[in-house]
Amino acid sequence: MSTAVGIPALEDTYARAVPGLVVPFTAAQAPDPQVVVLDDDLARDLGFDPEALRTSGLLVGRVPEGVRTVAQAYSGHQFGMYQPRLGDGRALLVGEVVAPDGSRHDLHLKGSGRTPFARGGDGKAALGPMLREYLMGTAMHALGIPTSRGLAVSTTGERVPRDTGPLPGAVLARVASSHLRVGTFQYAAVNGDRDQLRALADHAIARHHPHARDAEQPYLEFFRAVVEAQAALVAQWMLVGFVHGVMNTDNTTISGETIDYGPCAFMDRFDPDTVFSSIDHAGRYAYGHQPPVVRWNLARLAEALLPLIDDDTDAAIAAASAVLEGFAARYDAHYGAGMAAKLGLREPDESLVTDLLALLHAQQVDWTTFFRALPRGTARDLFLDRDAFDAWAARREAARDPEADPDRVNPVYIPRNHLVDEALTAAERGDLAPFERILDVVRAPFTERPGLERYTEPGTGPFVTYCGT
Repeated sequence: MSTAVGIPALEDTYARAVPGLVVPFTAAQAPDPQVVVLDDDLARDLGFDPEALRTSGLLVGRVPEGVRTVAQAYSGHQFGMYQPRLGDGRALLVGEVVAPDGSRHDLHLKGSGRTPFARGGDGKAALGPMLREYLMGTAMHALGIPTSRGLAVSTTGERVPRDTGPLPGAVLARVASSHLRVGTFQYAAVNGDRDQLRALADHAIARHHPHARDAEQPYLEFFRAVVEAQAALVAQWMLVGFVHGVMNTDNTTISGETIDYGPCAFMDRFDPDTVFSSIDHAGRYAYGHQPPVVRWNLARLAEALLPLIDDDTDAAIAAASAVLEGFAARYDAHYGAGMAAKLGLREPDESLVTDLLALLHAQQVDWTTFFRALPRGTARDLFLDRDAFDAWAARREAARDPEADPDRVNPVYIPRNHLVDEALTAAERGDLAPFERILDVVRAPFTERPGLERYTEPGTGPFVTYCGT
């Protein structure tokens, strides 16, 4: 337990509930840690005093006496291939913070050194990728999308070797309602220990979906709740043009939060085949593939839960399959309602949306720009075939809700890829000003501000991101 002034106590309910799914481990020593960026407002919301947090060493793994940091075990399908033992290879769960409002959050470090799950990696992280995750989590939170959030990024005083040469080492301290994943359940299930699997499910239910506890079939209801959470999440990704880039089962949360921002980016011109990851050669995790991939990942969760759903395997499969079949309808409901709000419609209109997507793709129109321009009457200028746009716009006008406010859900600013790269490159050279500017921009995505026009402009040419390991 932590007793330092301004540092709330850290709990370890997960480690105690499923001790077989964690490995006690400590962070590597950071020779000269320096806090580069800290979200003061988030720190206060969690019950931390920001100044005490800056000097405590907690952000790089220097924990108070009595606090036990652990690496979490999980397995998962990576690009469709099952890996039985993944886990936190360069990360540690410091503990759980109970905020003043009663909400519980994991405090988790990334880049804190090799663990028993490191699989040959150095366990370290470079400054650029950690700042990217901090920025992306901040942007997604501001957009109203469930996400892990960066609490702080600290340099370690080391240089870490990478293909492009030595880079400043860094640790990301992030928070999430938990880091429980589909892969966590896969790991528990493959070991054949039903008691451990049940303990994991009971912990997840208590933490994220407590209504399931009193259901006639609690583990089936739990699965239904995760299906709903993920259907809502991926619909929100699609509505803002976000491409996660590495939708493995170990990156699919039980809570319905976005985690692990590696080769992620926001789409500029609309194209369902948009891929940003340098290693996604087949386009498995392309923008348009994200809903069916999430459904596939949820099927893997169903497989892991079968022993808890029913002792009769055939009955368990039938029950879980029926729930999984509902994913498409739940996704369509969330996406349809979201598109109706973006277009200012009285009600969802599937044919109007389908025809719009075909038009945006054919005309290579920027996704974010279009939705802001539409209610202002300037969207027509984005199209080469203006007759085709006019025909669509007449249909939209007939379905429009005059009371709707599309600006409420359509951002002016997203983390434009070329500007993110520019800011991260500058930060690695010691200049944080561009990063601080874009961070300020994405914190208020729906409010147009003078002087920020360059932050609305799409990039040119192809864009590639890397996982940063």
